[in-house]
Amino acid sequence: MKAVILAGGRGTRLCEETQLKPKPMVEIGGKPILWHILKIYSKNGINDFIICCGYKGYLIKEYFRNYLLHNSDMTINLKDNELTIHSSQAENWNITLVDTGTETLTGGRLLRVKDYIGGNRFALSYGDGLTDLDIKASLAFHNKNKKMITVTAVRPQGRYGALGINSNSEVHSFYEKPEGKNSWINGGFFIVEPEALDYIKGDTCSWEEDCLPNIIDDGNLNAFKHDGFWHPMDTLRDKNNLEQLWNSKKAPWKSW
Repeated sequence: MKAVILAGGRGTRLCEETQLKPKPMVEIGGKPILWHILKIYSKNGINDFIICCGYKGYLIKEYFRNYLLHNSDMTINLKDNELTIHSSQAENWNITLVDTGTETLTGGRLLRVKDYIGGNRFALSYGDGLTDLDIKASLAFHNKNKKMITVTAVRPQGRYGALGINSNSEVHSFYEKPEGKNSWINGGFFIVEPEALDYIKGDTCSWEEDCLPNIIDDGNLNAFKHDGFWHPMDTLRDKNNLEQLWNSKKAPWKSW
């Protein structure tokens, strides 16, 4: 199964960092947060990725194109223009990097990589959140409940849109500004059947605001409740919190 990562947004609330680089390239512990997300998936057996690039996407392409050089010991013979790699920390990843436009919305980005998905079920996440989610467990839940989409539901502080979930784990509503701090919210990690792409009408279609409400109306969205760690990187404060966890060797998402 492939994992699609939405990595094309501008990250305006993290402008201290994103003036020079795309948000998924902001570093935690010396590695882009995008690298951490791919490591989470890889730990769960998913090593085939489609990255939806947009704003300053060339920096993402350059990072992975030169990944081996950045993570290896080497000898460079300048006279003969020869490069010898002595040891490598290369990952077992197959990465497709797609320019999905600088202004394209999240649904439109998915539609632009439809051919690379190839009509198969896929995982989906944003390039700015970390978790200790058991992705294999969420996939087993998806297989059991047989809905078009399974979204991971989490419970952070009340600053995000909340999900209304019934006793059968079916999502029946979405609240943009929930009251209270115990609401379940969209954690940004999905298991998606390819038919969901039929809900996307073009570049100006938002996955969250246009597609998911229609999918909910058709009874095709379930929630996998995750009570463990989840942390977004929306602001500099978020970035510093994640950095502190990593540096203290207490990063819950690091399971590799």
